[in-house]
Amino acid sequence: MNSSSAGLLRRLQESLELVPKAQQRVLRAMLKDPAAIVNSTIEQIAREAGVSMPSVIRACRNFGYDGFRDFMLALAQDLAVSNHQLHRSVSFNDAAPEVAAKIVQSAISSLAALERQLDIELLDTVARKIAHASRVDSYSVGSTSAFMSQELQTRLFRLGINANAFSDPHQQLISASSLDENGIAFVISHVGSMPFALEAAQVAKSRGATVVALTQAGTPLAEQAHLTIAVSVPQDAIMRVSTEAYLAHLLVIEILAVRVAQNLGPGTIKKLKLFKDVLEQHGVDSVLHTNI
Repeated sequence: MNSSSAGLLRRLQESLELVPKAQQRVLRAMLKDPAAIVNSTIEQIAREAGVSMPSVIRACRNFGYDGFRDFMLALAQDLAVSNHQLHRSVSFNDAAPEVAAKIVQSAISSLAALERQLDIELLDTVARKIAHASRVDSYSVGSTSAFMSQELQTRLFRLGINANAFSDPHQQLISASSLDENGIAFVISHVGSMPFALEAAQVAKSRGATVVALTQAGTPLAEQAHLTIAVSVPQDAIMRVSTEAYLAHLLVIEILAVRVAQNLGPGTIKKLKLFKDVLEQHGVDSVLHTNI
């Protein structure tokens, strides 16, 4: 894969007359409205250009990318650093309806891409390990990852899993040093390069625990983990970790929680219903209390 997305739009323009006719039609469709095309599927682009889907794939590979998804991520990154300073799909002068539509459509596109990129077999492996783990300790970096870590801990706790969430580096090291071979260190960091999280992961590995990472592919954390749930979303124009990244992380946690529950067996449903009933009886999570 071509790791540099810088100047991709310019390269498309410069190559317009140099590629085969079918690929020219693909490039023209892309250059007509790059901000809109970046949220399109391969089928939509092929239809817009009047070519076959293999022609779209060949056009992407012609610029050094392994496939359509890598190409579109690079195009989104180029748009983020070149034309858009507020959001990767929003221009400064867009009206409110356009802003709302573009942001929602960007999120929908990213989540649709997530479904295609997830390694379901790996997710199932992680779910099975969590269901039988002696302890699952989740480590996070930054406020967004801390929220995700707490969400994972809450969901696993309700399933009867011995789970904790740690955002403090000292507590992460203490946790990691006390894990055993049946324990899991679940590290959440989209950026995946903070030294103290990597250090905690390394300590957990030295204790024989399984290290699971929820991060981008190719990060130092991904390389260090035993099992990496790789999540890639287009780069945001401003924030290092975009809204689309934590929406994707939340969905991964949701999938894992459901699969863990299924691995634990039918008795889990009874437990969850019991928790729900108890909370309602005591006025927590109850429809009787509407002052949210």
